[in-house]
Amino acid sequence: MQTSEKKKVLFAASEVYPFAKSGGLADVAASLPKALAKEFEISVILPFYSSIDVEKYYIVPLDLSYTINMNQKNYEAILYGCSYEGMTYYFVKSPCISEKEYFYGPPDQGYEDNAQRFTLFCRVIVELLKEDQAYSILHLNDWQTALAALLVKEDENLQLKTVYTIHNLAYQGIFNHSTLHEIGLSEHYFNMDALEFYGNINLMKAGIAYADSITTVSSEYAKEIQTETFGCGLNGFLRYHQHKLQGILNGIDTKVFVPETDPHIFQQYSSETLKKKRENKKSYLKSSGLKGIHKPLFIFIGRFTWQKGIDLLIKILDETADLDINIAILGEGETAYHQKLEKIASLHKHIHLFFGYKEELSHQMYAAGDFLLMPSMFEPCGLNQMIAMRYGTVPIVHRVGGLKESVHPLEVFDPKSKKGFGICFDKPEPEALLQAIKVSVSLFKTSQYKKVRKHNMKCDFSWSSSAKKYAKLYHDLEQ
Repeated sequence: MQTSEKKKVLFAASEVYPFAKSGGLADVAASLPKALAKEFEISVILPFYSSIDVEKYYIVPLDLSYTINMNQKNYEAILYGCSYEGMTYYFVKSPCISEKEYFYGPPDQGYEDNAQRFTLFCRVIVELLKEDQAYSILHLNDWQTALAALLVKEDENLQLKTVYTIHNLAYQGIFNHSTLHEIGLSEHYFNMDALEFYGNINLMKAGIAYADSITTVSSEYAKEIQTETFGCGLNGFLRYHQHKLQGILNGIDTKVFVPETDPHIFQQYSSETLKKKRENKKSYLKSSGLKGIHKPLFIFIGRFTWQKGIDLLIKILDETADLDINIAILGEGETAYHQKLEKIASLHKHIHLFFGYKEELSHQMYAAGDFLLMPSMFEPCGLNQMIAMRYGTVPIVHRVGGLKESVHPLEVFDPKSKKGFGICFDKPEPEALLQAIKVSVSLFKTSQYKKVRKHNMKCDFSWSSSAKKYAKLYHDLEQ
């Protein structure tokens, strides 16, 4: 049991694994609070989406309901809760949040009322904090929760501190100026120091401007977002607030991503029994219809978006037909990319495409793969490369953001190092990705390849170090 001596923290995110997941935020929102739970009494709050399995997780209504007024319109919300793996979770249920098919909208667009949906979520968070003023820290994540930082500052009775984490600066919550009134905010906030953004409003700016501390998910990304190249129009605003900005590299849940005990994979294995990994490859090839256990298997797991380097991959897939390899692709996202990939996969027997996302299938691919393709145009942190290394799958990455920080070039491989290593390229160009794949083919079956993947499996990609930095940040804010 958690003791009353621990400081209370409320961790808010728009998705949390295993309840709701569309990307890496869900994994972080699941694993970071767990890592902090030894030192803090930490609860997690998220929207109650229609896809959340109430019965599986024993989610029940709590004796807490709210009527939130925005622009003379009332929104009804009910708080639900559950305990899962020793953690307390809250869910905000309301028709505008909970009666839609997707979290944010169909793959190619967001819902028109997303500003209202997530402002309602933020307002319920603040109402909960008013009722339980024992909370000393509110930790917010991405634009969907950013407005809560402003709402906390508006309420003189709330003395808690706020931390705002930027997981991906490319998604900022930008809406028409008129939306400011629709979500119940004063015109006072329509200025460049607050929410105004080139004639629109930008909800992410609320987190940056009003939070007591800002973090992002790697030190490299913290530097990059202050530049014009990666700043997505907020680079100047972030430089202005750089005194409260720091990068803390994400980790992975090493109780979930652990090949020694992973229930989803065909054959469990460790760095000492790495030969057993081959059985996973054999099983995956059989299920996917790919041929050739002797061929290196390259895997891609991720969203079909420009950010993930899917354009680079599409441009070189035809040319990989001349190489003695297999490629397996798992993901979902923009329809145009899906159609292009489907067409290419239909022409080549060495390419297998699975459109959609299945958590257990991703584990099976990590266990089966020889190399992970991660040619991201930008990457705030990235978790796939860490998971891959944990499973003895060597990452191929564009050296940017968190990839640069977590994957080091094979050219400087040091078996005594505690760092992870992979095949890196510096320019986000199709030719660079293709060359990296060719280097991988040459490396495959060599003694160095075997040494590198065994070394990577022993590296610590857990939250241990990063959680200590967040704990220090929480304590420092209260001083």
